[in-house]
Amino acid sequence: MDVKEISQLVLNNLAYIVATLGLLVIVMYIVIINLYMNLRYLKKRYKKMMTGVESGNLERMLIGHIDEVKRVAEKNVEMEAEARRMDELLQRALTRVAIVRYRAFEDMGGDLSYAVALLDSHDNGVILSSVFGREGSQAYAKPIEGGRSSYTLTEEEQQALKQAMSQK
Repeated sequence: MDVKEISQLVLNNLAYIVATLGLLVIVMYIVIINLYMNLRYLKKRYKKMMTGVESGNLERMLIGHIDEVKRVAEKNVEMEAEARRMDELLQRALTRVAIVRYRAFEDMGGDLSYAVALLDSHDNGVILSSVFGREGSQAYAKPIEGGRSSYTLTEEEQQALKQAMSQK
C-alpha cells in the first residue's frame, strides 16, 4: 500500500474519522470532568482531615493519637484489674443483712431480743443474737457457712437467716 492509496482511504472515510475523533473528544471531556470532581472531593476531605493540625504535620498528629490510644488501653487494663479485685472483695463482703426482733419472755414488754444475720454472697457469715430478760441479757454469735450453721438455730435465728439468704 502506498501513500496515494492511504490518502484516498482517508479521504473516502474522512467523515467517519472526524466523527470518531469528535466522539473521543467528548469521552475525554467526560473523563476530565470526572477527575476534576474526584479531585475536589479529595481536597475537601484533606482540608477536613488537616483541620486543627499545626503546620500540617500529619505524621506528628497520628503518632500523638497512637500514643494516646496506648495510654487509654493501659488505663483500661488497670481499671479492669481493679474491677476484678473489687468484685473478689465484694464476694466476701457482708452484703445481706436481716434483723428479726422478738419478745423472748411473755412477761417482758417490747421486742427487746433480736437475731441479726450477716451474710456474704456465698451465704457465709454470722448470726448475732441477744436475748433480753429481767435478770440481764445474753449475746450469742453463730457462724454460718453455705447457709447452714454447725450450731442449733432458734426459730428467730432461722427466720433471720432465711430473710438474709432471700436477698439476692
